[in-house]
Amino acid sequence: MKTRGLLLILQFVLVTYSLSAQKWGYMDMEYVTSKMPEYQKAQTELDKFSERWAKEIQDKYTEIDRLQRLYQAEEVLLTDEMKRKRQQEIADKEREAKDYNNKIFGFEGMLFQKKKEIIKPITDQVYKAVERVCRQRRLDILLDKSSDFVIIYSNPVHDYTDYVIEELGLGTEEKEKNTKPATNSVNTPTTKTPATNTPANKVTKPKQ
Repeated sequence: MKTRGLLLILQFVLVTYSLSAQKWGYMDMEYVTSKMPEYQKAQTELDKFSERWAKEIQDKYTEIDRLQRLYQAEEVLLTDEMKRKRQQEIADKEREAKDYNNKIFGFEGMLFQKKKEIIKPITDQVYKAVERVCRQRRLDILLDKSSDFVIIYSNPVHDYTDYVIEELGLGTEEKEKNTKPATNSVNTPTTKTPATNTPANKVTKPKQ
């Protein structure tokens, strides 16, 4: 039992040492893309497609609502056969609207495909720059602080955002600091609050 316990402790120490030996850093993808005019242009174009498609779907549901109100107003005057036809017409249009919404905003729908078409080539440039920075700086791990991964605290000395921006040929600018980092000999890029572009429309769209 003692031998097994010692082996477990030794294994834990070795794993901990292995992780601590890795050189890591982080970057802010949203800030990087906010510095890329081609990305902002592509995002604006994508927003226009999204808003246009959302309006088309909203128009379909507006028409369905009109038909339902008209049917309710005239129901007492209709024969059973006319009622069935009107109800079928409304049901067909509801199904058509739902299918179109899924076609546009569903999993791997037209919005997803359009995003791949106009956004992915630009983000691929960023990933290639990130790869070059990691090789140059001999990083084993580079995290994206703008993603869902939550960084509770991060020393600015590990921020490689400006290196990626420089690698993309965008130039670097001094960023505003929320807090003053401790003085050290390493050039430490600072944190910032990036602007985001969020398409606004009336139709609820699933995450891509």
